Formats: sequence, structure tokens, C-alpha cells
Amino acid sequence: MSSPLLELRQITVSFDGFLALRDLNLSLKPGELRAVIGPNGAGKTTFLDVITGKLRPTAGDVLFKGRSLLNKPEHRIARLGIGRKFQSPRVFENLSVRENLGLAVSLPKRPWSLLTTDLTATQRDRIDHLMEIVALQQRANQIAGSLSHGQKQWLEIVMLVGQAPDLLLVDEPVAGLTDEETDLTADLLKSIAGDHTVLVIEHDMEFIRRLQTQVTVLHQGYVLCEGSMDEIQRDSRVIEVYLGRNEEAV
Repeated sequence: MSSPLLELRQITVSFDGFLALRDLNLSLKPGELRAVIGPNGAGKTTFLDVITGKLRPTAGDVLFKGRSLLNKPEHRIARLGIGRKFQSPRVFENLSVRENLGLAVSLPKRPWSLLTTDLTATQRDRIDHLMEIVALQQRANQIAGSLSHGQKQWLEIVMLVGQAPDLLLVDEPVAGLTDEETDLTADLLKSIAGDHTVLVIEHDMEFIRRLQTQVTVLHQGYVLCEGSMDEIQRDSRVIEVYLGRNEEAV
């Protein structure tokens, strides 16, 4: 059995006595796709902030590839192989799709070199492949700001993939998307998993079901339960705290 890529061990975060996270434990295997759900205030954003170094836990440890991430700055953690996608798409809206991806795949990551260095043939092939993944080949020279909301979400996701992270943290990727875009986003994330470990936070239950993967439920800062979507929806604790008592709604 392979060692976990990411481990959160008894993570506690206290804000003036309020426990945003309490003794939270979570483990992700290399190549795994994991969904995380929970009601507002469950600690989902705080939990991502701890992983990426934006927030230091009050107690506990975060291990990535067996090494602690505590006390490491955000940029160092990102360079270790952790990419994060926030709820709203963050792309360079005044640059084309191709130029956005060029920034993603370019090395080294220094602003001046990004503006002046020509891409290698390998990097250009990589960009073409990334555009193909999200069906943006026909929009390669289109300004990113003119893309639809869903297309911007997909562009940002493949920009992260272009940086070759071992772990992708994806926060509510289908908010504001159409049903068709939601289905395509699920397919995109499933296609990325395997080559990368992907952790997805989302409220849309049909989207979570389409991911066909293990689900972790957070409640009041701790892991309430884990299992398949079918198992989660039958769990009386989940019905009580998150999905509601009306079984037709779950």
C-alpha cells in the first residue's frame, strides 16, 4: 500500500476560543479524487487555508509526502506541489487563452522571464494538450475575459494542471455553472485524477454524485463521516446536520 500523499493529523484551529477545526484527521492517497462536503461554517475553507499555509493551526500537523508543512510560507508550499483553485476563477483576463497557459507552463516562475522568454516546443505541445482537455483549441487567441464563466473555470483548472502539482485543491468549481457545464466539470476533474491527487469542495450534490468517489463530510470542524455518496446519503447523522430530513431532497 502506498504512503499517503497528504495527512492532516488532529488539526485544531481556534479563533479566540471558537474552534473552527477540532481534532480533524484526513488522509489522501496519491492519485485519489476526494470530495468534501459540509454545511456553511463546517470549516471547509479553514481546512484548505491550513493545508496551503495561509493559516497556522493551533494544534496538530499537516504532512505532505511525509514532511510537515507547518511554518512553511504559502509560496514554498505551492512549489512543493500543491495548487489551489478558489471559488471565483482567477485568470489573466486581458491575456489570451494561449498566453494564460503559457504563463502556467513556463519555468522559471520569474515575472521578467515570463514576458521575454520564448516557449519551448515541449511547452507549446503542453499548452495544446491542455486546451484540448477543456475544448478551448478554437479559442486559443481569444481574450480570457470574454470567455463564459464555465470556460474561465476550466481554464483556471488546466492552468493549475499545467504547473504539474501533485495535489489540486478545488473550491466550489461549479457555482454559477449550467447543468451541462457542471457535468463537463465533473468529467474534467475525474480525467485529471490519477495523474494528480484532487480534493474538491462543493455543495452541489448531483455534481458530487457524478464524481463517483469517496466523500468526506465535515461538521463543526471535524470529520463527521466518510464513504460513498450512497452511504453518505443514508447516514442519519448527515441527514440531520446537512442534507435535511426530507429524504426526497437527498
